[in-house]
Amino acid sequence: MRAAVLREVGKPLEIEEISIAKPRSREVLVRTAATGVCHSDLHFVNGAYPHEFPVVLGHESAGVVEQVGDAVTYVKPGDHVITCLSVFCGECDHCLVGRMSLCQVLKAPEHSEGLLSTADGGAVHQFANLSSFAEQMIVHEHALVKVREDMPFDRAALIGCGVTTGVGAVFHTAGVEPGATVAVVGCGGVGLAAVNGAAIAGASRIIAIDLVGSKLNLAKAFGATDVIDASEEDPVRRVRQLTGGGVHYSFEAIGNKLAAEQCFRMLRAGGTATIIGMIPVGTRIELHGPDFLQEKKIQGSNMGSNRFRIDMPRFVDFYLAGKLHLDLMISRRIRLEDINEALAELERGELARSVITFH
Repeated sequence: MRAAVLREVGKPLEIEEISIAKPRSREVLVRTAATGVCHSDLHFVNGAYPHEFPVVLGHESAGVVEQVGDAVTYVKPGDHVITCLSVFCGECDHCLVGRMSLCQVLKAPEHSEGLLSTADGGAVHQFANLSSFAEQMIVHEHALVKVREDMPFDRAALIGCGVTTGVGAVFHTAGVEPGATVAVVGCGGVGLAAVNGAAIAGASRIIAIDLVGSKLNLAKAFGATDVIDASEEDPVRRVRQLTGGGVHYSFEAIGNKLAAEQCFRMLRAGGTATIIGMIPVGTRIELHGPDFLQEKKIQGSNMGSNRFRIDMPRFVDFYLAGKLHLDLMISRRIRLEDINEALAELERGELARSVITFH
């Protein structure tokens, strides 16, 4: 099969013919229909997060089940599925208390050994238990959710990461309630999903913050009531002016030290800042200690604290009911061969999402 392979930090991905194994026990072979180009992939391309090479990146995807291994009971060939990097074991402490997104059991590298290889038999590493920048994926059945067949694959793919991460952070991690005030820093795919989620949750005021005017215009279509161009004014000061002292909830959707610190500073007393973005390894966040006396909180979020087999079918229904604006989130539909251009555009912050479609 064809796949985009990363062999070295900072180098272009190479389109290669690689081999994929047959599904083992509890594994499923999926024909990739669409995959989003996510900022999380870029973190591994530019070295902000480490990984073994060579590797096939990609994790925001949807497709059709082609073959199942022994003991697979959840899916069958022909099923339409969305993938999720929050693969769960169903037996550890995290899973048993309903926090499956924190499960680490099946994320260990040995679970993906031998699944991908070069034409001459050399090892190719799997990424996030998925590796969706390829025509096929082989994944554990606990990394899949079945969805209705009338859901378009390119929009379903976005639910696999960006939508679940952004909307889930609003619904689950933070628990935004109707009438609350919200600020979202960063209006890429995840940030736009958070804006959309806040609107669905009934937030009374949703303030979108970015450096790019076109993204701020897009945020309005997703439900933002106010926008702030952080290149022209101090977003913390402006948020506090708009809300009479700060928001109930803020969300950092970039993976940036300054943005994370700003999210904490724009809270009102008792407010909660949720860090969604992947802040680079080794980065330290600095906060003003006395602010904790006002019961302000800062917390992380992993994939929107999702229960993906429950959440993703509901998000599909939200989209088909016109509540999730996934059509607006797709900036371009591209071929696998265009992957490096899409990553460069992502680095420049020009687009919300490019989606690779396979035919």
